[in-house]
Formats: sequence, structure tokens, C-alpha cells
Amino acid sequence: MAGSERRPRVCVVGSGWRFTGGLSHYTCRLAGALAEDAEVSALLMRRLLPAFLYPGRKRVGVKVAAIDYDERVDVYDGVDWFWLPSLLIALRRLRRNRPDTIVFQWWTGTVAHTYLVLAVAARALGARVVVEFHEVQDTGEIRIPFVAGYTRWLLSALLRRSDAFLVHSAYDEELLRGLFDLSGRPVTVVSHGPFDHYAVERVPPTDGACRLLFFGLIRPYKGLDLLISAFDRLSPEEIDGVRLTVVGETWEGCVEPIRMIENSPYRDRITLVNRYVSDEEAKAHFAAADALVLPYRRSSASGPLHIAMSNGLPVVLSSVGGLVEAVGDYPGAVLVPPEDVDALLEGLRKVVTMAGEHFSDPHSWERNVEAVIGTARAEGGER
Repeated sequence: MAGSERRPRVCVVGSGWRFTGGLSHYTCRLAGALAEDAEVSALLMRRLLPAFLYPGRKRVGVKVAAIDYDERVDVYDGVDWFWLPSLLIALRRLRRNRPDTIVFQWWTGTVAHTYLVLAVAARALGARVVVEFHEVQDTGEIRIPFVAGYTRWLLSALLRRSDAFLVHSAYDEELLRGLFDLSGRPVTVVSHGPFDHYAVERVPPTDGACRLLFFGLIRPYKGLDLLISAFDRLSPEEIDGVRLTVVGETWEGCVEPIRMIENSPYRDRITLVNRYVSDEEAKAHFAAADALVLPYRRSSASGPLHIAMSNGLPVVLSSVGGLVEAVGDYPGAVLVPPEDVDALLEGLRKVVTMAGEHFSDPHSWERNVEAVIGTARAEGGER
């Protein structure tokens, strides 16, 4: 930037560390990347909902992240779902920092009422309102009639007060435009930034076996049951050269994959870690993996996929949603049709032959910064 040009002021609103998840990491990494080119503040959602309603309630408040915010970012962590007094503090922070642009990270309806209030306040201060979508609506929430309707109503109100939108794929753009009236306002497609804070040096196998990894929350749409079915179909000769590690916390009562693991004829070739692991543990699992398997039934984006790409690992994944675009320039991807166990089995066989190869990650945070800063400088939009 020219020395005389004022740096844009950007406020990022997203998930805090109390209910740590992929969005907590994304919000932190985006804020840090923006700090290179802008004055950045962050308003974080702290208590997303009463802890007893949260599937991962046992780990609420436990520190599992190994990263923290760039010291240049003014952070408030954060705002509670019940508002008082935390929302008043957030509004004072917003008025003090007076951002040119406020970027809301959207992933769950539990933050909708708070986002709407912050958006109204930001517009009153003259800020442009941008919503970045990671999920249009959480798959668990969408099955609950009252919650689904409530979220759609509040999200529609938020979008009516927004000037621009960011999505991670053309697939998500089409989905968003089909569900909501965006009235000609711009939608920018920008890929998910790399999760290279999980980058590690790979640990070689001790027995020469290809080490497959399933990593992430165990939910119905993640398709772990499909993976176990395919794994069980490997021949006795093939299984001697393969191991599988499953690392994830069970949500939504998705216990069938666990039962399948316990009853697998190859149970001795499967390691199960059925809980949410810390960042340091996650790094260790990726260091000890030769390939990642993501047999999703649907997905807009995937944190584990970006961890794998940051580590140059080959990946077997379903050709669903935004994942196809996420790996479009990644040579280590093996795409298979969703919910096709036979195709997934062939994908496993192919990725075994790729073990030990390293692939370059085409993603960077610079693209995300450019998208946000470009939105901050844009003129027009419905106000």
C-alpha cells in the first residue's frame, strides 16, 4: 500500500475457542492473514448455546487449539448466546473500532440472533456487511422443524442487511442463490484457506503398511459406515498391507460406524480414537498417515481435507458439493461417486499405490485476503 493510503478496517465475526471446532481455526487464521493488509478486530461467539445441548459438551471450555490470534488483532472472546452483558461489550468494541467492513462467518443457526444485531449496529456505523458461508445450514439443525424455520427466518433477515457474500465454491453459490433472494448483490467464490498450521513431518511406517486415516466428527453425512464397508471388502492379501485409523467424536447418535468397526473381520487392522483430539494429537495422526479418506455423503467444505493438502497427502474423497472444486488443482485427489462402496473400495486400492508421494497444496490465504479487502474497497451494493 502507498504510505498515504489508510489501511482498511475489517472486523471478523466467528467462532471462539470455548466451543472449539474447524470454524474457530478458520476465524483465527483469516483474521491473522488480514492483519498483513488491514486493521483487524475480531468479535468471537463464546457460549454458542447451553452446553448440555452441545454434542461435544464434555470438552466445552477445554483448551485443545495450539494456535492463537495474531497480536495485531483486537480480539473480544466473546459474545454469549444469552447476550448480557457480553453483547453490550461487543457493541462498544464495534463502535470503538468502526470497521469499514464486517465479515460474518456463517456455519450455524445458534449465532443468527447475535449476528443480526451486530449487522444492524455495523450498518448504523457505516460498515459494509459481508457474510462468508461455510454451511448454509448445519445438517443436524436442518432436521429439526422449529430450528430449521427459525434459522431460515433470521438468516434471511441478516442477508437482507448484507452487501456482499463469500462462498467456497460455485456449488455453494448456486445453492445460496437458489435459497435466498440476493437482489443482484455480489457473491465471490474464494477457496477455503490452507490449514498449514497442522503441517508436520511425516513419520514413516514401521511395518511398511499404507496407513489410511479418517479424521473428523462422526456424523451420518460423513460416511464412515461406507468406509468400513469398503475396508471390510479388501482381500486377506490386500489387508496385510493396509491399516486404518479412525479419529473422531460421535455426534447425532451416529453409533453404527462404531459398531461396524467392533464387528469388522479386520478389527485388528483398525485403530479407533472415538473423541475430539487436541491440535497436537491431530498433528501426530496426520504425521503417521499415508492417505486421508473422506467418504462424505454431502459437504460444502472440509477442514480435514485442507489439513491433508497442507501435508501433501493423497486423499480419497466423494465427489460431492464444494469438495470437487476444493481439489480441482490438487493432483493427490482420488474422487469417487458418493455412497458407492464398490467405487470407494477401488479408491482405497488406488490410494495405496500413492503412499509416500507428496503433493503441492494450491491454496493460500492471500486469495481470501484479496476477496475480503476487495469487498471492503468496493462501492455500491444495496444499503
